[in-house]
Amino acid sequence: MSTPCYITTGEGQVRTWLSGEGPVVVAVAGLTTSGSVLSAELSSALPGRCVVVVEPPGMGGSAALDVTSVEQAAQAVAESLGFVSSDPFALIAQDLSAALVPALLSALPSPPTSTVLLGLERAEGWVSTQTTPPDLRPRVDGTHLNALWCFLRDRALLDPHAPSLPSGSGPALPDTASLNEAFLSAAVEPERWAVAWSLCAAGLSAARPASVHIVELVEQVPDALGTPIGAGGRVAPPATQPRPGTAIWNQYVDTRSGRVHLRRAGSRGRPVLVLSTGGGSSAQFAPVICGLAESRTVFAMDYLGNGLSEKVEREVTAGTLAREAVDVLDALGIDEVDVWGSHTGACVGLELGVDFPERVGKLVLEAPVMVTPEFRRELLERYFPDFAPDHFGLHLQHVWHWRRDMFMYWPWYRVDRSAARGIGVPGAQGLHLYAVGILESGTTYSGAYRAGFSYDTRARLPDLKRPAILTAGPHDMLANALEDAASLAPEGMLRILPTPTTMWWPDPEPQAAAETLALYRDFLG
Repeated sequence: MSTPCYITTGEGQVRTWLSGEGPVVVAVAGLTTSGSVLSAELSSALPGRCVVVVEPPGMGGSAALDVTSVEQAAQAVAESLGFVSSDPFALIAQDLSAALVPALLSALPSPPTSTVLLGLERAEGWVSTQTTPPDLRPRVDGTHLNALWCFLRDRALLDPHAPSLPSGSGPALPDTASLNEAFLSAAVEPERWAVAWSLCAAGLSAARPASVHIVELVEQVPDALGTPIGAGGRVAPPATQPRPGTAIWNQYVDTRSGRVHLRRAGSRGRPVLVLSTGGGSSAQFAPVICGLAESRTVFAMDYLGNGLSEKVEREVTAGTLAREAVDVLDALGIDEVDVWGSHTGACVGLELGVDFPERVGKLVLEAPVMVTPEFRRELLERYFPDFAPDHFGLHLQHVWHWRRDMFMYWPWYRVDRSAARGIGVPGAQGLHLYAVGILESGTTYSGAYRAGFSYDTRARLPDLKRPAILTAGPHDMLANALEDAASLAPEGMLRILPTPTTMWWPDPEPQAAAETLALYRDFLG
């Protein structure tokens, strides 16, 4: 099983995937697959080797790197390999990432023992036929996602030298799961992925330096690499380093419950745990993370089963999520935190304040779920469609419009004038962020979401043991909690505090967002 890790470089963060033990093989993933899939394929083909797969700028966990040249991209990759490049290692570059090899060989402190270009001829075919990505600027109808899916699928199906014909040879065709992983890697920042394609395509003509081996299939890689050099072992990645100021940085942490993905910011002050709504990732809470990080150390977790955290199967309740949050604290060596949680996250925060009061200082509970038993049953029955990946990409429009309709109606399936909301439909960029979070969560997206809707906030508030404020913006569909909770908590333990806006929704009014953030800061201290 591959282990993901973020390496912080001068250009930003680069994600790597590590597996196996023995002599080291470094691979730079191509632009039509994912680092996780390539890691699995190479690990299977190279038993007895330590395989380190790097996602290049524009892909997956390296998507946020904003590079403008092949040389700049190669420098980021080389810097990320500082923890292995002092020992003997072999180098593999896949499809268009072969364009990075000349600059990468110059940037590495020592040359690799051997270099293999995997799928170079396919990449050269794409360049010779001027195969380029479609316009991938996010569009309000979400069709840029379908265009990306179709483009990636066609690269696997079609002859690279005659792209109107299906290819009768080449690597095994990807199954739906592998195609979905490639799509998710490219969809994080699709415009940057398209830039990476253009840069690599333009530089590919220089990618045949002397003494390289060129193969088309992963099965041919062992022979091309030859006899391993160096004893190797199990390579331990360095600890992920923070980024300066309030810039968000990513980290994986292994806990008793599973591997959890964190978004972090800030480096001073008492830590704050941000607990998101259910379904997607914590990416949409960047305004809260960065806002609180001006004076605090902040980290937000993707729940297990959501976003980029491990997809574990278990019965999910708010109590489950609270225990898993404590596991994260233990893994980070943090004794006590303040908590900011929204919707499902507010329910989880309340559980922490009831069952783990020794680990919690203060709690911000934004609109915890407080619905009638009848409405709860309806929501649990109707709210959660099946978003299993479809080989033609049909699930993409389903996710996009499901998430879009949430901003128009409450609940989303009640498309009726009486159910219309007054918050406005976000622009294409905002919707893209929300949709990708759900797509990253995949078939386990609904676990934490259902836990929020199933939670009995009224029954738990009387047991609250830590000071808290209960908040909601004026257009929050769960704002009824402001009135319903007023008399439930122990005296002096809970304060009801309406906020001018919901600051993590896309494009809030700036003054209202600033005032809302100030209320959080004043309470947390």
